[in-house]
Amino acid sequence: MSLPPNVHVSQHPCLRAKLSRLRSKRTESREVKSLINDIALILGCEALGSALTPVDGPKDETPIGFEYTTTTVRPEALSIVPILRSGLGMVEAIQTILPEPVPVHHLGLYREPSTLEPVEYYNNLPQHVSSTSEPGTHASSLAIIVDPVIATGGTCQAAIQTLKEWGVKKIIVLSVIAAADGVRRAAEEWSEGVEIWVAGVDAELTPNGMLKPGVGDVGDRLFLTIGK
Repeated sequence: MSLPPNVHVSQHPCLRAKLSRLRSKRTESREVKSLINDIALILGCEALGSALTPVDGPKDETPIGFEYTTTTVRPEALSIVPILRSGLGMVEAIQTILPEPVPVHHLGLYREPSTLEPVEYYNNLPQHVSSTSEPGTHASSLAIIVDPVIATGGTCQAAIQTLKEWGVKKIIVLSVIAAADGVRRAAEEWSEGVEIWVAGVDAELTPNGMLKPGVGDVGDRLFLTIGK
């Protein structure tokens, strides 16, 4: 399967086994939540390992009195951007990896049923550039989009456009699973500024825009709203 060079499909054996478990209709909501978190944790480690750079920080002291040089990461201006609602299931994993707390900015996008095109209904990105240095008041140097599924790619594409217009310099997209055509569409939106990391890629979509075989509707499985 040919994919753009800025799309990275993890080959981690534990991640692939967890994705297989997530596909099963017998996997209940509590385990779905755990699996989404675990997959995000592994993907996040792989993606951030290449996107962040360790740098020396100030001196500190160990509990038994030895001085050492601390380590921090660059870029410092980071943010996590979950796509509501299923992206919320991946936020905690990325917060766990990062050495310091970072702002979380929510984007609400849904697919219009007849056209399958994205419609934005919520955006809490700071709309005004601040003269202060308070975290979260400026566009991030690196934004981490989390959304478990990339289907048609329209939602991911729209999120990338929004963040680029906000002034983000680089974007990482973390997704549990993607459709081949959809991830290509998203990756081509801003190829020089976006890296996409996924646990798996499915070749097909159903006529109503669901991945085949896929993992079902992750939002419904996380929040027990199947059949709503």
